[in-house]
Amino acid sequence: MDDIIACFTHFAKLADADAGRKVDAGDPTVRSQVVYEPVGVCGMITPWNFPLLQAAWKLAPALAAGNSLVLKPAELTPHTGILIMDVFDSLGLPPGVANLVTGAGATAGAPLSSHPDVDLISFTGGVVTGRKIAAAASETVKKIALELGGKNPNVVFADADFDAAVDNALNAGFTDSGQVCSAGVRLIVEESIKTRFVDELVRRAEHIRMGGPFDESAETGPLISAEHRDKVHAYVEKSISEGCTLRTGGHFGGPEHEKGYFYAPTVLDDVSRGMHAVTEESFGPVITVETFTTEKEAIETANDTIYGLAGAVWTSDAGTAHRVSSRLRHGTIWINDYHPYLPQAEWGGFKQSGIGRELGIMGFEEYREAKHIYENTEPAVTGWFSMPEK
Repeated sequence: MDDIIACFTHFAKLADADAGRKVDAGDPTVRSQVVYEPVGVCGMITPWNFPLLQAAWKLAPALAAGNSLVLKPAELTPHTGILIMDVFDSLGLPPGVANLVTGAGATAGAPLSSHPDVDLISFTGGVVTGRKIAAAASETVKKIALELGGKNPNVVFADADFDAAVDNALNAGFTDSGQVCSAGVRLIVEESIKTRFVDELVRRAEHIRMGGPFDESAETGPLISAEHRDKVHAYVEKSISEGCTLRTGGHFGGPEHEKGYFYAPTVLDDVSRGMHAVTEESFGPVITVETFTTEKEAIETANDTIYGLAGAVWTSDAGTAHRVSSRLRHGTIWINDYHPYLPQAEWGGFKQSGIGRELGIMGFEEYREAKHIYENTEPAVTGWFSMPEK
């Protein structure tokens, strides 16, 4: 909730400070300025993970820029979308500015992508659906903003703070049961510390307490649905069949977890580039382990993915940290940390992790059109064409 408040506050400040900009035309008789106007009608398709926060990342800049909008929340988590519309009504937002449509993507979301009266479509979700939305939007050449997830590397050098790196590797991969687009589920650890590091990771993972929303001792919860849990399990099973070693997890928990779609924190070892475990998202609590021996190999391994959303580098050497972070092709890089973000900083991905940015200044610009107004204060005949006699 604090992050949602911070998001609205950030974009409110940007809107309040916006006055366009003057352009020096080099001519005292010319007044030139660039002004920013709303895109128009914005269609927003949001995911089931972090449902209100992900919606806020779109709602706040769209409203701050003066747009009207249609929000289509995920069919599994529509309730916070309904509630935020009630909040807008109670605040006196004019009728018709913020609108809500609920339902499945094919029937409720797809029409937003192709409708000629929608000027922008913003989508957060999977890359397969993102490609379909981009194709549908291209028919009317509408603006698109796509955040399509990632397969995010967490690179650990041997000189990193060992305890902090292990603890944050758990946080990177298992927070919210791995149902995070930026989850650091690709652990890429230097060969010389691999055995010690992974042994400790496994030991810690086996002590993570799973539980429901009313279990105060719980450290992580269930997955979103039975269908998603089964998809995660199929991902693990396929990875094992390809030669990965299951170090821990790979099951639904104990008898106390039968009421809920739980999946135990899972670590897959002996993983190599090109395997299904590396190329595909599980979107669950599954960490894969790869190794490297040189800085060059670490960078090549971390970049060996069609995605480019986020990643991290762990080292006590500042030179290594900044060299590696500058060469990682991912939209957010953490150095000796994982997961924090700032609403003032842009969020989005390289490659097939998406198009455009959310948050920051660019997240505001997505919802605006720039218009150049050029005014000649002393109009005169140009003399370019000859003046025929009357």
